[in-house]
Amino acid sequence: MLKLNTLSKRMIILLAAVSALGPVGMQILLPALPVIKETFSVSNDVAQLTLSLSMLAIAIGTLVYGPLSDKYGRKPIMLVGIVVTLIGSAVCFIADSIVLLISGRFIQAFGGAVGLVLARAIVRDVYGPEEAARVIATLVMVMVVLPMMSPALGGELMQQFGFESVFIVIALASAIAFIFLLLWLPETLKTPVPFEGMKSMVITFSKLFASRAFCGYAFCVTFVSVVFFSFISAAPEIMVSVLNRPPTEYGYYFIVIPVGFMSGNYVARHFGKKISIDSMIGIGASIGVFGIVLAIILQILGLSTPMALFLPIALAVFGNGITLPNAQAAAINEFPEYAGTASGLTGFLQMGVSSVAAQVVALIFNETVYPLLCMMLVASIISLITFRWGVLNFRKATV
Repeated sequence: MLKLNTLSKRMIILLAAVSALGPVGMQILLPALPVIKETFSVSNDVAQLTLSLSMLAIAIGTLVYGPLSDKYGRKPIMLVGIVVTLIGSAVCFIADSIVLLISGRFIQAFGGAVGLVLARAIVRDVYGPEEAARVIATLVMVMVVLPMMSPALGGELMQQFGFESVFIVIALASAIAFIFLLLWLPETLKTPVPFEGMKSMVITFSKLFASRAFCGYAFCVTFVSVVFFSFISAAPEIMVSVLNRPPTEYGYYFIVIPVGFMSGNYVARHFGKKISIDSMIGIGASIGVFGIVLAIILQILGLSTPMALFLPIALAVFGNGITLPNAQAAAINEFPEYAGTASGLTGFLQMGVSSVAAQVVALIFNETVYPLLCMMLVASIISLITFRWGVLNFRKATV
């Protein structure tokens, strides 16, 4: 049995992998969308529902799992979510119609969302505020990097074994995660919080939103995520239609983005004990704004090359890698007794707003990089302003 004042390295790695299960399951199918369109003889918009509704399912799941885990415990709800992921993967594998495939994808993503919520809540249960931020930095790094790699894996699986093979991989990963969680995961919830249905959930959400500090941290997390998801949703099209580069080059240039994010996470972990959470958030958010401004300046100067776009965005993402884990931990720390609910609500805002932003980027695209960069700049500035007005000014007022 693990001590409840610490988590072993293997448990942190397991929690990180489980937190990535939902996003990996969502993105691993991306290369197969054209094949799905042809296989089921549907339009591109209908095939796209296998992705967009998965994002919606994750957003909904992040709201549900938190309150349930606050009442029934982290471990049983985590195990239930993994089982749901396995069931959804099985439905996808046997799907003989687009409706059944979309339904299976929704179930799969809904189950996979459990790791996004409860991994952070478990860390907050075990560690204090400062140390939790450092551990969550590891979770966030894995949660972002593994999904970035999953489309390449999905493309290779599809080419070798057909697109259905990706569902076998997710099902196997779910089964393995279930076994290890069952054997290794301790129950970290110390005091269950009563949950009396949707009315109680809404009341808890109201308490969270009534906290200016929670809103400052949560919306900082939200708009930092908008920056990231906006870029990864639009960058492939920009590479081809704006920068006139073959799509095969996108993967090579994109490597600098996860490297930037991981570097920011490293800074967050390394300096987490030396610099306060609020200071780290402010530094990271400022770097994020600077990186996007630099990208815009280079475009105005006529440097329309992939490196002139990807390198400054990698700098911005480096700042995001510092901000995100600290702001997530701080949002949860505001209400330790509602750690699961706070984590779930923060995750819902991340996925919900980011999914809308990704669609908006597609709508305002005008064959240049400026709509994307301007939207990223606005989101980055909002994240910094939200943090400063919602948290720093509030702290000063209460001193």
